[in-house]
Amino acid sequence: MPTDLPATADAPPNGPALYRPVERPTAPQERRGEASPIAVIKALKQQRKAVILAHNYQTPEIYHGVADIVGDSLALARRAAETEAEVIVMAGVHFMAETAKLLNPDKTVLIPDPRAGCSLAASITGADVRLLREAYPGVPVVTYVNTSAEVKAESDICCTSGNAVEVVESLGSDRVIFLPDEYLANYVARQTKVRIIGWHGRCEVHEQFTPDDIARHREAFQGLKVIAHPECPPEVLDAADFVGSTAQMIGYVKDRRPGRVLLLTECSMSDNVAAEVTDVEFVRPCNLCPHMKRITLENIEQALLTLEPRVEVPAAVAARARRAVERMLEIG
Repeated sequence: MPTDLPATADAPPNGPALYRPVERPTAPQERRGEASPIAVIKALKQQRKAVILAHNYQTPEIYHGVADIVGDSLALARRAAETEAEVIVMAGVHFMAETAKLLNPDKTVLIPDPRAGCSLAASITGADVRLLREAYPGVPVVTYVNTSAEVKAESDICCTSGNAVEVVESLGSDRVIFLPDEYLANYVARQTKVRIIGWHGRCEVHEQFTPDDIARHREAFQGLKVIAHPECPPEVLDAADFVGSTAQMIGYVKDRRPGRVLLLTECSMSDNVAAEVTDVEFVRPCNLCPHMKRITLENIEQALLTLEPRVEVPAAVAARARRAVERMLEIG
């Protein structure tokens, strides 16, 4: 978990701290030449013919230290479908591990802590989707990947924040049920003429940001560029300089190299980008995802040792959910 560092000289005494870039995200034991968890995990990966997939919200020691494949939910879904490894360890949350299992039904998929959930995934069930279909007969259902396999199975197609508009418009319908993120649905509705029928799910991290946060940081840090994820409230998106998916946010920083930037998303992502983009200063109101932080080096090591906890999806559910994910991947 990131540690608060003293504010730099250009920050007010009681203002938000400006974090230093992560220089070398490795464990202290590794730097001393001892047998660190990172070294043990690397050895276990070879023994198990395993690959570790890590989401951008993982801590730098996982993201930079042991992960083989990193990215947002769409990138991880794509790479999960392509891997030749026998064992997949998902350093992310449970719905991501389920998606990896859907795309690799014959492989062992591990989630180091099965309690690593998601407020969006918890906001809706398969039964809810069936009721919506009854209320809106014939209207296609687009489901955000931040959902359970059960919900995906009741859907026509999945999407991510990066391809949501493209997926919605690919269906050729004048109305679409879009689940479960209320704020992402609002964002998509602004980008398309398709009528969006939404749900009331929210990300417990992104919904915390406010326009006041942005105003306060702009006042404290001159020249600040504010980049927001579309899971944030609409008024936050209106106050930002750029809105985009996790991958698009990273691309903005790497391509444009703003002098100072504020990423309105899970704050470990700033740590991970900062380690690669050392000429950009990151200002962070640090909102951590409690579910992502359940994944640690210690339980990754334990999962590789025991090949548990395994992720399984009932065959009848998996077949239908897999098709919804594959349709998304076919679109691009």
